[in-house]
Amino acid sequence: MKEKFYITTAITYTSGKPHIGNTYEAIFTDAIARFKRMQGADVFFMTGTDEHGLKVEQKAAEAGLSPKQFVDGVASTIKGIWDKMDVSYDKFMRTTDAEHIKCVQKIFKKFYEQGDIYKSSYEGLYCTPCESFWTESQLVNGKCPDCGREVKPAKEEAYFFRMGKYAEALVRHIAAHPDFIRPLSRKNEMMNNFLLADEFIGKSDKELLAACENGTIKTKLQDLCVSRSTFKWGVPVDFDSKHVVYVWLDALTNYISGIGYDPDGSSETYQKLWPADVHVLGKDVLRFHIIYWPIFLMALNQPLPKCVYGHAWLLQGADKMSKSKGNVIYADELADKVGVDTVRYFVLHEMPYADDGNVTLDLVCERNNSDLANVLGNLVKRTVSMTNQYLGGTAKKTGVEGDCDEDFENVITHVYEKVASKMDELKVADALDALWSLFRRANKYIDETTPWLLAKDESKKDRLSEVLYNLLIGLDIGANLLRPFMPKTAESILAEIGAKPRTVGSGKCVKEYNVTANPQTLFTRIKSEDIKTERPVEEEVPEMEIESKPRITIDDFDKIELRVGTVIACEPVKKSKLLHETVKVGNKTLSILSGIANHYTAEEMVGKKVVVVCNLPPREMKGILSEGMIVCAESPDGTLSLVSPEKDIPDGSSLA
Repeated sequence: MKEKFYITTAITYTSGKPHIGNTYEAIFTDAIARFKRMQGADVFFMTGTDEHGLKVEQKAAEAGLSPKQFVDGVASTIKGIWDKMDVSYDKFMRTTDAEHIKCVQKIFKKFYEQGDIYKSSYEGLYCTPCESFWTESQLVNGKCPDCGREVKPAKEEAYFFRMGKYAEALVRHIAAHPDFIRPLSRKNEMMNNFLLADEFIGKSDKELLAACENGTIKTKLQDLCVSRSTFKWGVPVDFDSKHVVYVWLDALTNYISGIGYDPDGSSETYQKLWPADVHVLGKDVLRFHIIYWPIFLMALNQPLPKCVYGHAWLLQGADKMSKSKGNVIYADELADKVGVDTVRYFVLHEMPYADDGNVTLDLVCERNNSDLANVLGNLVKRTVSMTNQYLGGTAKKTGVEGDCDEDFENVITHVYEKVASKMDELKVADALDALWSLFRRANKYIDETTPWLLAKDESKKDRLSEVLYNLLIGLDIGANLLRPFMPKTAESILAEIGAKPRTVGSGKCVKEYNVTANPQTLFTRIKSEDIKTERPVEEEVPEMEIESKPRITIDDFDKIELRVGTVIACEPVKKSKLLHETVKVGNKTLSILSGIANHYTAEEMVGKKVVVVCNLPPREMKGILSEGMIVCAESPDGTLSLVSPEKDIPDGSSLA
């Protein structure tokens, strides 16, 4: 029986066209789904659109459309981009689908009837873009702690979910399942910033489980508003016509409604697929999936997903993409200029497992020209051309081996296990690096064996055939492994070398290769100016005037202890511009306060490598002890930027 594998993206909000950072999530999830299919798993991959809420209602009004007309258009755009980028979903879910609405209504009523939901009134602060209520103490510098935008007072009748009823069970589950939240930095952030009471922050999983066992665990969870009565664009509460279901309870339910969940009796598909093996989503919506979603599932007496992976952001340069900043790149528009597979390769390769990635047109060109055109495209064309020129298009295994064959064959033999290992860890960028090590080694093998010289000696024809056969085996295995990441390119390579798709990990290769007579150029070199979209010219930034400080001696400088550390936890300090970081510096853990809340969120800081001044005298601010200082650079406009080591060096390393 095939292994079941159910994977989802977060559904995309229909407030507008998704940029390349949003599209990355669909491409990433597609690569995982395709790889699992190649391994023989019975994969179900679901994606879709989140279509309700006040923000959509407002956007529709601005466009002079009904909310349904508006979301129909945006959902069509999103689906079109996913299709263009070769996203191989099995179902495209929409929260305006009739079966979803019916499921949400049944779940809401079930929660109400079993006492998990009660009616009250809410007075607080509301962030429309995030569809979230906040208390004054939760704000950061008076703004939404999630997106940093303005909040407005709101007062209305609402239904509330008793989150505390399931809080202990949630802590227990997270502590007992180390792989439930990935990466580890996301787990620390969720536990410390949103779930655990202050006295339990920093406790080990073992300590948290013990506290759950003896009934002493405490959390900071508050009851959650799960309905709205001041707008109408949402799933109606069928037993109270004044209310629509809170958008996050509505949206999160898609993961089960889309595969046939029903409180009155679920489908065979649901019984087969649930629980999800992986939810893939952006770190900005992790809180909803780590706290709200598991608690809703517990209230339904349903299993929790096996893994929730919160990927980082794909930044434009050093900034988040924003229409207001004019720095948005759209995947479909870029694909029109450089090709779909170049975009797929770029976003998959440039997004680290835990940290933010970076996209600029210069970087896109660099990857296309180096990794794709030079390394892969050149390898394929050289190999096919030499097979045609020297062997009439057919290369066979002859058994005439050379000194460098064993090393090359070893790379070929082990590339699958290396790629598969990284894919199991959801480290897609690392998996691509492992695959490209094969292509780079193949190019080196050509230089080592010099087929053009072998072709000049008739007595070495069998050796020449062996060399080109080995190269074609490498391309055969490499192209098959490339299929999840760059499906069209993999198909083209297999056609070029006369091979077919086959089960990954298989050691069986054809006995001879008959290559195409007319090798194609897979990738052409490009320049950034050829793919740029016209943007308004920005004002030239004047050169900064430097005001020098008095000179110091090397002895003065030597008194400063500068070391590298990693931020393992971070939280905003109420009613201030401060962030409270916990920084691991070698075998020490330092508590540090930094006035950088206007420049970095607590979420962004977790996992970052920083430079720390370690020998400052401790001082107390806002009732919190600060034992050092994180080093930042400051631009003329007051923007702060963390100073970090260029390479990944161990915590505690000193600056020389």
